[in-house]
Amino acid sequence: MKNVDMREPTFMVLAALANGRKHGYALIGEAGELSNGRVKLKVGTLYAALDRLQSQGLVASAGEEVIDGRLRRYYELTDSGAMLLEDEVSRLEGNIRQAKARLRLRAAAGRVS
Repeated sequence: MKNVDMREPTFMVLAALANGRKHGYALIGEAGELSNGRVKLKVGTLYAALDRLQSQGLVASAGEEVIDGRLRRYYELTDSGAMLLEDEVSRLEGNIRQAKARLRLRAAAGRVS
């Protein structure tokens, strides 16, 4: 599955799951950390995204437990999710290389302001 229009919150959720299973609030915190505070996931938005990612086969349920009387659901990245994340990372790296090359050309032409 190729998605060239991956939004940053989806990217952050997949990236947060890349190093192991996590529950919802941990995903919210890690997405914020990974994005330097740019991505502020709300609980309803996160769970809607997780449902969508599960239906796409990118994320899977990884158990649940009750902590202090509250249900904590865990999620993990599937192999398909990891492949999509790798594709997106490659796409972004390519964009970065192109932008850096153009900035170097701009600087070489003396158009630095």
